[in-house]
Amino acid sequence: YYGDQALELDSHDGLRFQPLGVVAVIPPWNFPVAIPTGGVMASIAAGNSVIFKPAPETPRCAEIVAEAAWAAGVQRDLLQFVRTPDNDVGRHLVTSADGVILTGSAETAQLFRSWKPELRLFAETSGKNALIISQNADIDLAVADLVHSAFSHSGQKCSAASLAIVIGDTYESERFRRQLADAVRSINVAPATMIEADLAPLISEPNDRLARALTSLEPGEQWLVEPSRLDHAENLWSPGVRLGVRPGSWFQQTECFGPVLGVMQAADLDEAINIQNSTDFGLTGGIHTLDPEEIVKWLAQVEVGNAYVNRAITGAIVQRQPFGGWKRSSVGPSAKAGGPNYLGQLGTWRSADEAQVPPDDTGPLHDYQQSWDEHFSKPHDPTGLFCEANVFRYVPLDRVLLRVEAGATAAEIRLVRTAASIAGVSLIESDAAQEDQAQLATRLDTLKVERIRFIGGQADTTLRKAAAASHTHIADGEVTPVGRVELQHYLREQAISETLHRFGNLTMQR
Repeated sequence: YYGDQALELDSHDGLRFQPLGVVAVIPPWNFPVAIPTGGVMASIAAGNSVIFKPAPETPRCAEIVAEAAWAAGVQRDLLQFVRTPDNDVGRHLVTSADGVILTGSAETAQLFRSWKPELRLFAETSGKNALIISQNADIDLAVADLVHSAFSHSGQKCSAASLAIVIGDTYESERFRRQLADAVRSINVAPATMIEADLAPLISEPNDRLARALTSLEPGEQWLVEPSRLDHAENLWSPGVRLGVRPGSWFQQTECFGPVLGVMQAADLDEAINIQNSTDFGLTGGIHTLDPEEIVKWLAQVEVGNAYVNRAITGAIVQRQPFGGWKRSSVGPSAKAGGPNYLGQLGTWRSADEAQVPPDDTGPLHDYQQSWDEHFSKPHDPTGLFCEANVFRYVPLDRVLLRVEAGATAAEIRLVRTAASIAGVSLIESDAAQEDQAQLATRLDTLKVERIRFIGGQADTTLRKAAAASHTHIADGEVTPVGRVELQHYLREQAISETLHRFGNLTMQR
């Protein structure tokens, strides 16, 4: 897929794509082959060389990826595999690379940016993912998908369902609770070497957050299924389900990364959506309902990068469901892995003739509008399945800050303003002539912007640190006259996967 996408990097007339250089690929242990394969192949397809650092827990799994690439003809000085612990050597690797692809926790991404505020970091990070179950849901299907989403891979997925938000009297339903409890108790917990294992051991001793989630309850909560430690040597835990989780509580807000599910009650769909959107994260989320109007309403309001309807909320597939989150579930430009724009962020775009935006911006403005009309404003479903919709779409950012430095031209300012207007984004402005970067940094957190379009200069360390603290991405690339490139700075990507059948019978077409 990335090989095909690489051909598109030369398709923009008037632009030249320049790879970053050396990219450090730092994958997680929980998908020790698939995720590093994506990072390595994307970097190489975009023209970069790669230093590949495996997760310390699963180095041999990752090494297979490098060996396969070498066997296929990739030169060893283009792809180097380096086993190093997470110490000063690992830190040196991160801070000296031209770009870093990380899949890991939000805390790890924050640590990397504290080491080097100007670091080009492309990170898929944490999630606190919820599945809404409506009163109009098919309970049999909803419970099956909920249990699969929460406990497959022992709950050790960033996309795993950690919360179920159950609407109305379905929450109190004896049938719902019985089916959920029976399904969870039916999970076969065993060492990974046993073929009958449904839920295998944790990767390590539970950290403080997971240990708290597995062993203690918050006020108002009770166990529907109480977890227990089955084998200390194996870190083997049975799965748990907590009832009565309250909005704003510790468990509702905290990623725990293990086999424990919280169940919440909402009075109606509006409250359920508010609860789902109330965390700092926005990775995956889902809804189970047979009411088409509820689906439309949910899709218009949910704040997640990967949205799932009447199906499990894990298991994203390249191109079909490009993967990546919103809010604190991603760091960087946030183009989705396995999607059409991922390679384009692994380099810089410059005018082919080294010239800046032409003073006469009639042509670029026309291209911006055409790109919006023909691409960004339209939903895309490249797989075209009749039984499942897999829609890739763009959603405007709420607020973008335009930062104008002394080197910005009038044409560049006009293009940024026009691009934001075409995308439907609220644009606020900060000019170096009125406030310096230190002054902007002091008030950045109160501006509530998700992105800074920075033109005419470079952001200093003070502003970059403030941007990292407020989870604000600084887009400081050249203002290009090509709408397919420039408009990405003002939009989020979202992948929607919707099951269009019920037990094999088609229910609707999208």
